[in-house]
Amino acid sequence: MTSTTSSPRILSIQSHVASGYVGNKVAVFPLQLLGYDVDIINSVQFSNHTGYPGGWEGDVLDGDRLLKLVEGMERNGLLSNGGRGGGDRVGHVLTGYIGSASFLRAIVSVVEKIKALNPACRYVCDPVLGDMGRFYVPEGLVQIYIESVL
Repeated sequence: MTSTTSSPRILSIQSHVASGYVGNKVAVFPLQLLGYDVDIINSVQFSNHTGYPGGWEGDVLDGDRLLKLVEGMERNGLLSNGGRGGGDRVGHVLTGYIGSASFLRAIVSVVEKIKALNPACRYVCDPVLGDMGRFYVPEGLVQIYIESVL
């Protein structure tokens, strides 16, 4: 909910595409309509989703960059009570498309950090991997999901 209520905020870590509707582009707005305050980190910045036959262009955020972004949020009290003039702490983490192994490993660290600040935090993982027998992500991510995320 908005920072004037006592509901926890949502940290949404998902993809962003310039054209199309996937990841943070479709998750954030409905959550905001429901009254949630959503903090956004884009795991990738692509021209379009990776299922297009002509491919895509763009950048994948690596794990070190994710950890730096979260470090800045923590330093300013944005993960726990105290940020935004005493705003609510992060109570939900939502992840979707992840473009690299280092980023997925960093996600595990971020969730552990937030759960240490708020043991009631809920982690919702949508392991966007692919469809129709084809991976959208590096296949090596599957083992990391099995060993470290689930």
